[in-house]
Parts: sequence; structure tokens; C-alpha cells
Amino acid sequence: MRLVIAGLVAASFFAADPASAAEDPLKSRLISMEKASWAAWQRMDVTFWNRFLSDDHVELNGYVGATGKKSVIDGIAGKACHVASYKVSDFTFRRFDPGTALLIYRAEQDTTCGPVKVPSPVWATSLYQLRGGRWVNVLYGHSPILTPPLRKPSS
Repeated sequence: MRLVIAGLVAASFFAADPASAAEDPLKSRLISMEKASWAAWQRMDVTFWNRFLSDDHVELNGYVGATGKKSVIDGIAGKACHVASYKVSDFTFRRFDPGTALLIYRAEQDTTCGPVKVPSPVWATSLYQLRGGRWVNVLYGHSPILTPPLRKPSS
């Protein structure tokens, strides 16, 4: 259920100064949480996802648009997808304020949901907020990594 978000967010995000973000201890905590979400995705662990996602979580789905926590949980509970393998890397972090932070990273997965193969590789985006003393995922989406078109040689 890790679905699509606009690539423009990723492009503007990477223009940020990664050196200042690297100092924030929250970065490693959220990366650990994100990695745990992928392991729970592969296991189809409903208990994990009920706690990990905010009640007002938004997931961008390339087929139907925005969906919510219930749709994500129902898909996991129904074992609609099979995750054969996955790999996450190249994390970039930005904290917007004391209670809001964003991860963008590269994700590869061999996943099928029914007859549909999930796009891979992608740039994934996860937005977190601190609520009730804990960090929860409020937004997730991903955008396929595209190869730039070849330029015609100048005549």
C-alpha cells in the first residue's frame, strides 16, 4: 500500500542543506521507524500499522488518489499484497518544526497486490508528527524513479 506522491516534492527537498539536518538525533529514530514499517509491511503486521499510522493518516494511491488509515489497515489485514523483498536507502531528513519531520528515501521492492506489480524503484516520502508524546506517520507516498530522457545532439 506504499503508493504515489508527486516527484516535485522530492526534487525541492533534495535542494536542502543535508549537513544541518544530519545533526538532528531525530533523523536516526525516524529512519529506524521507517525501516520497521517496511519489515511490518512484509509481515502484513496489522498491530504495528495500527500504532504506526496517525488516525488521520493520508496515503497517496496512484490508482484512486488519497486514502486513509482504514484503507491501509484493511489492505494489510486482507493480505492483499505479497512483499517478496525490499530495500531502503539514501535517506534524507528535514525537521520543519519541533513536532513535524520528513524523510525522503529510495525504496525498491518486489511486491504484488493482486495482479498488480508495485512500481520499483521509487522515491518514498514519509511525513511524521509528534502527537501525544510519540511520533506517528501522517502521510506516505512514493513516486517512481524516472530515467531522464536523452537529449538530441546539437547540429
